[in-house]
Amino acid sequence: MNRSPLAIAAIAGATALVLSGCAQTPAEDSGPVTITYTNFISNDGNEENLQAIVDAFEAENPEITVDVTTLPYGDYGTALQTDLAAGTVSDVFDIEFSNYASYQANGVLAQIEVTDPESYRQSLLEAYSTDGMSYALPSSFSDVVLYYNADLFDAAGLDYPTNDWTWADEQAAAEALTDQAAGQWGDHQPVSFYEYYKVLAQNGGEFLNADKTAVAFNSPEGIEAAEWLVNKSGTVMPTIEDGQGTADFDTNLFKEGKLGMLHSGIWIFGALTDVPFTWDIAVEPGNTQQASAVFSNAIGVSATSEHIAAASKWAEYMTSSDVMVQTRLDAGWELPPISDEAQLATYLDKGAPANRQAVFDSLDGIALPPVVTVGQSEMQDIMGEELVEAQAGRKTVEEALASAEERINAVLAG
Repeated sequence: MNRSPLAIAAIAGATALVLSGCAQTPAEDSGPVTITYTNFISNDGNEENLQAIVDAFEAENPEITVDVTTLPYGDYGTALQTDLAAGTVSDVFDIEFSNYASYQANGVLAQIEVTDPESYRQSLLEAYSTDGMSYALPSSFSDVVLYYNADLFDAAGLDYPTNDWTWADEQAAAEALTDQAAGQWGDHQPVSFYEYYKVLAQNGGEFLNADKTAVAFNSPEGIEAAEWLVNKSGTVMPTIEDGQGTADFDTNLFKEGKLGMLHSGIWIFGALTDVPFTWDIAVEPGNTQQASAVFSNAIGVSATSEHIAAASKWAEYMTSSDVMVQTRLDAGWELPPISDEAQLATYLDKGAPANRQAVFDSLDGIALPPVVTVGQSEMQDIMGEELVEAQAGRKTVEEALASAEERINAVLAG
């Protein structure tokens, strides 16, 4: 599905919901039942693929009928909030990671007894678990990797990036690849909230304190992480004045053969199909540790559903069945969250990039977005604004982080 990689942060205001549901023990339904499933993941081109999975599920479970409603992503959040408030929410519905904590805390989600937890990538399954119990199941994922122009590396006599690279390795290569007079840059990494929380994790820092009541990024690790982003501007990557930060600027620069390395998501593979040079990917380098940004969708079961057992069975089928896996891989419809490498073999053999294994290796150490139940969008906006102030030279990194700390803490305090 085509949507912004930043969409993981979209649905704000979920914390206004306070539902009374407690974890329920699913009871097997007696006789045929119909469960409802509202989704956005199949909108805009994958409706038939979803229906194929539904048909296979109903053939294997003739006592259960799945009634599907598909909504555009832009309308989904409002519709879900309305249904939750009115008590008309579907038995099963799509959620994103940024909404999971508030939905779970407010009793929106039923606990799901997972039949085969080992079938999932554990890092993804754990992202939707609380106190060791699953309250949603990951349905798909995409992640961020390091792209590189192999031809530029060859011309500079440089070794290609590997999964063992550190920030120092990336910096050295970026400097060697940069030729500002020729309009060639060594590196590109957005100066944004979404990159900052990730590089902070790569440097061993934390964005929030343990109870999420205040920020923790204004630390030596946080300052060094911010400097890693900000100091690239004008040295090994273009400046804001050059157009850095505008839509598709980095992808287009890479496509033009004027960029040695690019931090971006696997969703741009298709955009690089016809470039006239050899390119590949690697796991993003870290400093004290590796941490990759993962964007995921999940499926939850309503705590108020009258058919939790049947709904849970569908949720698990939609997120881990062989039919789902093959349908997604054949259609190029995001990636299934499964652990079985053999099932994913066809994805690894689909052509450029050659090192598609890096997509899965990145999951060995993931950095999930910091999530709060109140003020999520404000927190993200403030962090981005302050980082750009530092990038533009209007503030030092220390001043920007101190200001971000003060402003975000005020939001968190209500």
